[in-house]
Amino acid sequence: MNSPFSLLEPTYGVAQLCGEIRDLLGQAFPAVWVAGEAQRVRPSARGHLYLELVEKGERDEIVGKLDAVVWKTDWLRVQRALAATGQKLGDGMQIRCRGSLDFYGPGGRLQLCIREIDPTFTLGMLEIRRRETLAALQAAGLLERNRALPLAELPFTVALITSHGSAAYHDFLSGLTESGYGFRVLFVHAAVQGREAEREVVSALAALGGLALDCAVLIRGGGSRSDLAVFDSRAIAEAIARAPFPVLTGLGHEIDTSIADQVAHTTFKTPTKVAEFLVERIARQEAEVDGLHRRLRREAEEPLRTAREALGRAERGVELARLRLAAAGRRIEETARALGRLGRNALRRAERQGDELRIRLVGQAPRQVEAGERERRRLGERLTVSARGRLRETAVKLQGTERLCAQLAPERPLQRGYSITRTAAGAVVRHPGQVAAGEIVVTRLSEGSLISRVEEP
Repeated sequence: MNSPFSLLEPTYGVAQLCGEIRDLLGQAFPAVWVAGEAQRVRPSARGHLYLELVEKGERDEIVGKLDAVVWKTDWLRVQRALAATGQKLGDGMQIRCRGSLDFYGPGGRLQLCIREIDPTFTLGMLEIRRRETLAALQAAGLLERNRALPLAELPFTVALITSHGSAAYHDFLSGLTESGYGFRVLFVHAAVQGREAEREVVSALAALGGLALDCAVLIRGGGSRSDLAVFDSRAIAEAIARAPFPVLTGLGHEIDTSIADQVAHTTFKTPTKVAEFLVERIARQEAEVDGLHRRLRREAEEPLRTAREALGRAERGVELARLRLAAAGRRIEETARALGRLGRNALRRAERQGDELRIRLVGQAPRQVEAGERERRRLGERLTVSARGRLRETAVKLQGTERLCAQLAPERPLQRGYSITRTAAGAVVRHPGQVAAGEIVVTRLSEGSLISRVEEP
């Protein structure tokens, strides 16, 4: 049974009610500014752009969500406005946009039709977040941590973190390959823009932590400020700062410097510049080695050059000595020939003189022999007479000596009653102190000897 009030209340069709809601929203919110984080940004085939605007709470949970659309004509204008400030709409970007609320009946959903986006709001939010991140890194002592690590003089072992197959990937590897040096590159794929970039870059740096690397290289190609906003991430900055190896960045920007650049060991504008730096570093060491090699070679060749010069001088000296020796040999030969001639002449003269001397000796020999015989007899007679006289004189002296010896003989005093006393050892006793009581002494007399014992000396 129908309520009596049902006949008085109007009944809407679904489409009619959706239209009423749309009209009501259009009147209540003909133009409204809304701030939030863009998510699920997706262009359509017709040129429109669909996205979600969300607001997050303190725990990063979504506390509000609103579907949004930018129609094709508005989207072209919004793109130009963002591009003028180096921005590009993407997931995770904080935006302030102006539009009207619309209720889409066929889909039964409420959506915000965006007509313009405030570029300065996004830049301001990015700057605020940058400052907060830098302050936190400074307080944690991380800004200079990675820069304090020593970079190898020959950085051959390099880890590459970027998107596989990207222009940055090819530019970097081409620069290393064309150098001709034996770089060893360990590649780790990571998205460098979009929703997954932060997580994948942090994960890549963590995965390299236990490896023996000379350095790691984090690169990407050029892009808008919003594309590069991921490298202002505190998580990426902390991962770079805490890496146990030097991290080099080449993030493709020509003007702005990201926080990742500020905590990295060394930063470059492009991936190509990073490759050039690594190649030039090794080339510089190679040049120093080549210079050292040339210097060592000069230092080694100098003694050889000096030795060669000395050898040349010695060879010239030997050649000069050889010439002098040859000349001396010729002079010796000439002298020998001259001496030979002189010798032969002298020998002939000596032979003639010898012959003449023999002839003279043969003629004088009998007379010399006869004169010598007479002289011999004369000398013999003189020697005989002299020897006889000497013998007589010697005999007389001998007789006198014999008589003197007979008078001085020891027996003569003994015959007159004297005696000679000797100790048992044969020593002549001249005074009593030479013997002791009880000692045996021998006394020689003229006729025999006496053996006595000393009673008292």
